[in-house]
Amino acid sequence: MKETHCTVHGMVQGVWFRAWTADMARELNLAGWVRNRSDGTVEALAQGDEAALKRFIERLYMGPPLARVTSVDVLWREPETVIPRFEVRT
Repeated sequence: MKETHCTVHGMVQGVWFRAWTADMARELNLAGWVRNRSDGTVEALAQGDEAALKRFIERLYMGPPLARVTSVDVLWREPETVIPRFEVRT
């Protein structure tokens, strides 16, 4: 199992980005979380199979229909703790 921490930049708040990300992560059988940050970005942490995580990151670059993603910062690391499911955090 691998873990990736992503920060998504652009017009990504107020466009259903968190719900879309959670649905997509669950489709890919990933665990973790997604949340809005006060600086206007969206932050996501995902755990699971490396191939599924790579698809997750590819999709983050696209975003949901109303989003306009300009960049995604990606950090790969080994998980410190195992997260049981994917959730939207506030």
